[in-house]
Amino acid sequence: MLEDFYGLLETTSIRHLFPRNMARASRRSAAFFVQILGGQPLYSTHFGPPHMRQKHEPFEIDAAARALWLSTFDTILAAAESRYGFPPEHLADFRAFLESFSAWMVNVE
Repeated sequence: MLEDFYGLLETTSIRHLFPRNMARASRRSAAFFVQILGGQPLYSTHFGPPHMRQKHEPFEIDAAARALWLSTFDTILAAAESRYGFPPEHLADFRAFLESFSAWMVNVE
C-alpha cells in the first residue's frame, strides 16, 4: 500500500519533499506505520527513534502540501480494503490518524 502511495506522490507537485529513492522511502514509511499503529518496533529497530516532526523540519510543509499528501493517501485508501486487505473497520481511525499526523507536520504558514 505504501509503495503505491509513494508511486502516486512521485507524480505530484510535492515530489521535491521526498527522497530520491521512493521505493526505499515507502519501506521506511511502512516500518513507521507498523510501529506507530501498535505493531513491531520496525522503525526504531532499523532507523532509530521516529522523531517525525524533527525529521520533517528541514522541509517547508504548508497547508497546501498537507492537503495534497492527504488527498493522495485518500486515493490509496479508496481501494485499501479490496486491493490490500485493509480491515474496513479500521479505515476511519487510520484516516483520522493521518489527518492528525499531517497537521503536526505543517511547519510554515
